Amino acid sequence: MRIRQSLLSISVGLCLSATSLTFAADPALDTQAEVQGVPVTELRVFAEVMERIRATYIDDVDDKQLLESAIRGMLYELDPHSNYLTPDEFDDLQVTTSGEFGGLGIEVTLENGFVKVVSPIDDTPASKAGINAGDLILKINQTFVKGLSLNEAIELLRGKIGSEVELSILAAGDQKPRNVILKRDRILIRSVRHEVLEPGYGYLRVTQFQSQSGRDTEKALKALLANGDLHGLVLDLRNNPGGVLSAAVQISDLFLNDGLIVYTQGRDEDSRTNYAATQGDLLNGLPIVVLVNAGSASASEIVAGALQDQERAIIVGQRTFGKGSVQTILPLHDNRALKLTTARYYTPNGRTIQAEGIIPDILTEVAKVELATDEAYIREANLRGHLENTQNADKEAAVKEAPLAVRDYALYEALSILKGVHLANRKITAAAHTAAQKNDASAPIKKDKQ
Repeated sequence: MRIRQSLLSISVGLCLSATSLTFAADPALDTQAEVQGVPVTELRVFAEVMERIRATYIDDVDDKQLLESAIRGMLYELDPHSNYLTPDEFDDLQVTTSGEFGGLGIEVTLENGFVKVVSPIDDTPASKAGINAGDLILKINQTFVKGLSLNEAIELLRGKIGSEVELSILAAGDQKPRNVILKRDRILIRSVRHEVLEPGYGYLRVTQFQSQSGRDTEKALKALLANGDLHGLVLDLRNNPGGVLSAAVQISDLFLNDGLIVYTQGRDEDSRTNYAATQGDLLNGLPIVVLVNAGSASASEIVAGALQDQERAIIVGQRTFGKGSVQTILPLHDNRALKLTTARYYTPNGRTIQAEGIIPDILTEVAKVELATDEAYIREANLRGHLENTQNADKEAAVKEAPLAVRDYALYEALSILKGVHLANRKITAAAHTAAQKNDASAPIKKDKQ
């Protein structure tokens, strides 16, 4: 059997770096190599398979393409989050963490051979088309995704801004997929936004953890505090796919005075890294409700887990995605890189959420509220012969925004919980003040001896 020496050198180099090894027919040399930890048989098979593909595959495939495919295959077999990044993919990753990129605005992972939506990004083609966390993508244009690697599927999803792509989407609970046509757009992610839900109750939404998200969150909190007397905050991490670990640590630190936020543990015992909070809770202990769902992943789970373990916030919603691993970007030559899983992260109490997720303190079902129409009730105006109202002849009432319970029931529930906590705290404080006053009044009056 003829095996090219060049291919052998390449395959050996992939596994042995500077170690030299000659593939001879001498069994003694093979045995010596096996003792040294070199998988001679597997390397020989690798080179043989590569040669057979080059010689007999229906299309002509060059060595570069085969070797890159082999590298991707190595990483694909490790876990869903380890990837080999070409120069274009490496650039895309760097652009994504900065907050601007082109595409559909969708975070995906690979599950059972299908592309699964982790979360759509707010105000993007994917979110506007009604794509939700948990949806499966069965086809991209006319290509079935079954059998594709995650990188291959992502390449099909990408394209020029303004170009269209047709997706076959199977939503949870549906029997048949639906087809959705999306137009690719430049995705500008404003990772942090805030508003006042009601006087005294703030809302902070973090859509993704980017390099500047910690700074932007601090600015948003200070703006809410400057807006008036704040009684509590809803922190919305729903459908947040994660992002930069440092941003998750910085945002958690804004609500804590001390203690552990998260720690990572690699393969070696001495590889543990602790991330601790520093003095300076911006809200000074005000109640916080954190909203999460199945689309809350990675860095979102770090924040939720830290605030839950430190009993700083009430976590409300559904069980989170469960991505408890840390990926490190390892640059290679020629502007390539590896995105490699190097550690697991743990909450302050030592919980790993890998494949488990964060269990909310208060579980809520996904629900939709609809207002009953006037036709559902009998009113004076429905009675035969009722007196007409001579005022307000113009019956065209101003269109009002739908109530919060209709627009976002989960947020409505979070706000109700926040109000309840504030009311309970106020009553406890008032009761303690009253008890202190009674104690002072009943205390015996001490007279100075003359």
